[in-house]
Amino acid sequence: MPDSCVLGVDLGGTAIKLGLFSRDGELLADHQRPTPQPATPGSVCVEIVEAIGSLDPDGLASMVGIGLPGPMDADARVARVCINLPGWEEVPLAAWLEPRLKRRVTLANDGNCALVGEAWKGAAVGCSDVVLLTLGTGVGGGVMLGGKLFTGHNGAAAEPGLITLFPEGPDCNSGNRGSLEQYASITGLGRLSDAEPSSLAMAASRGDEQAKAQWERYGQLLGTGISSLVYMFTPQLVLLGGGLAGASEHFLPAVRREVNTRVQAVSREGLQIKPCALGNGAGRLGAARLAIDRLRSRPSLQAG
Repeated sequence: MPDSCVLGVDLGGTAIKLGLFSRDGELLADHQRPTPQPATPGSVCVEIVEAIGSLDPDGLASMVGIGLPGPMDADARVARVCINLPGWEEVPLAAWLEPRLKRRVTLANDGNCALVGEAWKGAAVGCSDVVLLTLGTGVGGGVMLGGKLFTGHNGAAAEPGLITLFPEGPDCNSGNRGSLEQYASITGLGRLSDAEPSSLAMAASRGDEQAKAQWERYGQLLGTGISSLVYMFTPQLVLLGGGLAGASEHFLPAVRREVNTRVQAVSREGLQIKPCALGNGAGRLGAARLAIDRLRSRPSLQAG
C-alpha cells in the first residue's frame, strides 16, 4: 500500500542509483542507470522520472529522497550548486519533480546522505561524531556532530573535499585552488598514474612496486587533508566511501600514518579511520532515511 515504502536516489557524475526501501531500511528493489551526458538539470530530471517509473510503477512509495553532489537550500528544495555538473545553479529540483512524480521530494547533499545511511545501518552505527569522505568523480562528504548532521549556515555545509591542500595547486571547479578534491578524486589519482583505478589496484595487488608507491602517495595526500578535518572536528570515526574506497587496502595504511604524524595525540584519541560498510549503497539508503525523517508528517501529493 502507498506510504509503506520510500525511494532513495543517489545522483552521481556517472550513474544514478535508486533503491526502493521499506520504512525500516530493508532494500526491496534497486535500479541503476547512467547519468545523462552532459548532466544538465533538465536531462537529469527526465532521467530520474523515468527511472522511478521503472523501479516503482505501482506507486508504493509516496516519498523520495535525492542525494546530489553539492549544497541544498535550508528547506532542502533547491540545489544551490553542483560544481562538477553543468548548469546546476539554484535548480528548484524538488518543485520540478513533485508534479511529475506525484510524490513528495526532499533533497540533500550526497555526502550527507551517505553519512546518514552509514549511521543508520552501516559502519557509523552508535557513533555520534563522524566525518565521511566520498572519493570518486569529486570528493564529497558529510559531518555528524553530537549525533546530528552539521549543515552550517543556510544548509551549505559540509564540503570537506573543498578545503585547501596546496594553495598554488590545480584549479578547482569550486573556485578554490589546490583543494583536497584535486588530489583525492579520480582526477587526482590520475595525476599520479596513467592507469585506471581498478587497473592500478590490481597491479598493486600483484606486487607492482610502482603501483604500490602511487597508492602510497595518494594515501599521504588524502591523509594530509584528513588531518585538517580531524583537528576541526575531533571525530570518533572517519569513514571513506565512493568508488576509490574499494581500493582502500592499498592506501589506508598511508592515510593512518599521515594522520598519526600530523595530528597531536589528544586530537586523535580513539580515532578510527576505515572504509564505509555499505559501499555505493549508502547514499540511496541515507536519502531514503532523510525522506522519512523530513516528509512523513506531510500529506502525500494526490495524483492529478
